[in-house]
Amino acid sequence: MLEHAKRRTHQFLANMEARNIDTVLLTDESSIAYFGGFWGYLGVEFGRPTFLLLQRSADPVVITPQMESEMVSNMTWIEQILPWSDEGTEHWGHFLRRAVGNTAARIYVEKPVLPGLVRDFLDETWPGAALEDISSVIGAQRTIKSAEEIEVMKQTGRIGSTMMDAARDSLGPGVREYEVALAVLNAGTRAAAGFLTGKGWEAYVSPVIHNLQIMQSGHDTAMVHRRASTRPLEHKDPVYFCFCNLLEFKHYRLGFDRMFFVGEATDEARRAQQTAIDAQQAALSNIRAGVKATEVAEAANAVYRERGFEPGYRTGRSIGVAYLETPELKQGDQTILQSGMTFAVDGGVTVPKQTGGRIGDSIVVTGDGFEFLTDYPRELAFV
Repeated sequence: MLEHAKRRTHQFLANMEARNIDTVLLTDESSIAYFGGFWGYLGVEFGRPTFLLLQRSADPVVITPQMESEMVSNMTWIEQILPWSDEGTEHWGHFLRRAVGNTAARIYVEKPVLPGLVRDFLDETWPGAALEDISSVIGAQRTIKSAEEIEVMKQTGRIGSTMMDAARDSLGPGVREYEVALAVLNAGTRAAAGFLTGKGWEAYVSPVIHNLQIMQSGHDTAMVHRRASTRPLEHKDPVYFCFCNLLEFKHYRLGFDRMFFVGEATDEARRAQQTAIDAQQAALSNIRAGVKATEVAEAANAVYRERGFEPGYRTGRSIGVAYLETPELKQGDQTILQSGMTFAVDGGVTVPKQTGGRIGDSIVVTGDGFEFLTDYPRELAFV
């Protein structure tokens, strides 16, 4: 993986050269992971930023807190690591000022995710320098996945299938939601550990699946993103699982959603879920290289309208080292799909205060269609 990260970085540096860009300063964890190969440090949310500095005239530089520097050095291919502490000439601002230089005219950053702490420092230190947004350039490179990235995402999908099996097998009347969530986390962690050698760079990659399980049951399936609670399941309950903030391996994040019914389903819940399944299938049938993103969304929206439902949200989003990348499968997005793009593709219906229907998978676009990254039955499911 580190060799791939290094290759991506050199590709980006060549892009900087072609665009006459001298200095790029990255602070977002997903971008640093994409180019530098490391993550998992305590970051700016604790007032302790980590930077990846890319310049045409120098080797890449990582500036990171002293307490993180040993782990970082074992996870990255980048040789120049500057560990900072909180005081005087050892502060991160000192290292950043020295690395960038006093005469910077333009500094390229990811503006939408630039921490205020860093923005204030840049404005004060280089008041005459223009801060330019590099997000679209990075996004364009990350949009098309390499064969190595797709293989990691396929492994992530297999972990997700194991997690969904655990969710399904844990369901039953009287079982509390949080107990199911614990089974999901345990199964996912064991599956992820099976893909790790524990050697070299992988020794620092944690298999632990974490975050709050998005899960609803009964009438609460109308609440799209409620977390697992102490509620006991009942006969005829629909139970919805969303792994979108949970299914992550080697910093690649997939979307994956399923709904199960405990024993039976009401007619209304059955109709909502079947509509979601059919809308997702309509979207998937339109995915292939050369199609516009908006056309995929419209195929799903047509199913909702035909069944008497209003489209509630986008049909899909790009996935990769971040939860949300570009482009999106939504109305008005004119992006032409290309081979190697990866998406979470969803079907979703909400009947307020009553029920919901949901399904989601991750896919990779190919020349004549797509390939599933999450392979799991797409049908009304009863336990």
